Amino acid sequence: MKGPLDSHIREFERYLTVEKNVSPHTVGAYLGDLCQFRDFASAAGMMPEGAGEEGWGKVDPVVIRSFLASLYRAKMKKVTIGRKMAALRSFFRFLLRRGRIDVNPAESVQAPKGEKHVPSVLSVDEVLKLLSVPFGEDVLGLRNRALTELFYTTGIRLSELTGLNLEDIDFSQDLVKVRGKGRRERIVPAGSSALAAVREYLERRSELQRGRPDLGEAPVFLSKSGVRLAQRDVDRILRKAVRRSGIVRNVSPHTLRHSFATHLLDAGADLRAIQEMLGHKSLSTTQKYTSVGISRLMEVYDRAHPRAKRPEDGAEPEKAGSGT
Repeated sequence: MKGPLDSHIREFERYLTVEKNVSPHTVGAYLGDLCQFRDFASAAGMMPEGAGEEGWGKVDPVVIRSFLASLYRAKMKKVTIGRKMAALRSFFRFLLRRGRIDVNPAESVQAPKGEKHVPSVLSVDEVLKLLSVPFGEDVLGLRNRALTELFYTTGIRLSELTGLNLEDIDFSQDLVKVRGKGRRERIVPAGSSALAAVREYLERRSELQRGRPDLGEAPVFLSKSGVRLAQRDVDRILRKAVRRSGIVRNVSPHTLRHSFATHLLDAGADLRAIQEMLGHKSLSTTQKYTSVGISRLMEVYDRAHPRAKRPEDGAEPEKAGSGT
């Protein structure tokens, strides 16, 4: 984040954190976006250098469009540009409501439409191959198997997986308590095989603590040094397991989450139930998985339905009878 935060940005930070209960990750991203815009506008002479709070009132739509154009020239992804625009919209709406500015300059600026992205998923057979990888019988191998099993069986986010504490797992009810985006808590079911793997790992978890007791939070998944496992470590563990499984394509931690949702949908699960398990605030976010399900249905239909089969190359399609 470049440059100091002026009082307007700090006030906006408090608003997001205290009143809106926005996650620290999103708050940090928004503040970085605002500082980037301020630095761009100042460098381009479109926002008085050193004007501080007064400078925000001098921003007009032309400045914002110039900023967006610079992001396009830098080949930035549309989804990232869209987030930066969302930060500006939210910030200027906030300033207008608080009486800090007279006009919202972002209101008339069109944000770029995000690219439609169909999630990459593993087939059920590929997931079984992944879970059949010999992770090893030492404590690290048991940990890696447990986190991979739990990741797929719950469909939780990577940050939610690494954020799990011992108190969050209810073995008696086969449930896991998750703290998701916006610090919203939800309860998700967990499969018996995954919980068995977690239980087996927990029996030897103390080996990673190196004699140090849990103080405060007690993370489920520990690193070699006895601290909470980082997200990048889970990514590395998963990619190594994918290579060993023989799956020849790129698989990220999020692929397991996509696969969880798609497999539930394919099996006839209700979309709103999937929304609840994934922790999506909006059903429209969950609906992207229906496009994957529909494409699979079409493949089955084309293979199985007699009226869906394509004629062989060079063959004449069967003509309908004249009827009576």
